[in-house]
Amino acid sequence: MFSKSCEYAIRATIYIAKQTKQDKRVGIKDIANAINSPNAFTGKILQQLSKAKIIESAKGPSGGFSINNKKLLNLKLSEIVTAIDGDSIYKGCGLGFKECSEKKPCPVHNKFKIVRNELKNMLENTKINELSDNLEKGLAFLQR
Repeated sequence: MFSKSCEYAIRATIYIAKQTKQDKRVGIKDIANAINSPNAFTGKILQQLSKAKIIESAKGPSGGFSINNKKLLNLKLSEIVTAIDGDSIYKGCGLGFKECSEKKPCPVHNKFKIVRNELKNMLENTKINELSDNLEKGLAFLQR
């Protein structure tokens, strides 16, 4: 459903949120280890998140990545998905056809439209803050 980049971006953002709540900035290596992602790939994803102003980057000995505390309260999962994968997840065909519409639907169009709408609703109503809270409480994990 999500690209591998998007999956890692979501994991990284949740991890950075957890660290931000503990007043810590975190480096690429720590993030990559925490989410079980290759360092170089993680770096590229973090660049995209930083460019989209989802996370902040600070250089120097006490540098690293964090999330502005004000933004952290309202940051939605949908913002990360859009920054990495765009909005194609809300428009794509369930069978992968380039063209699929109400006028010329694929065999699963009407059922998949319901799934897409529920997914959009979940992404727009889930905040990173609540996901990082679950991580802190041990109710969720970033790797198996």
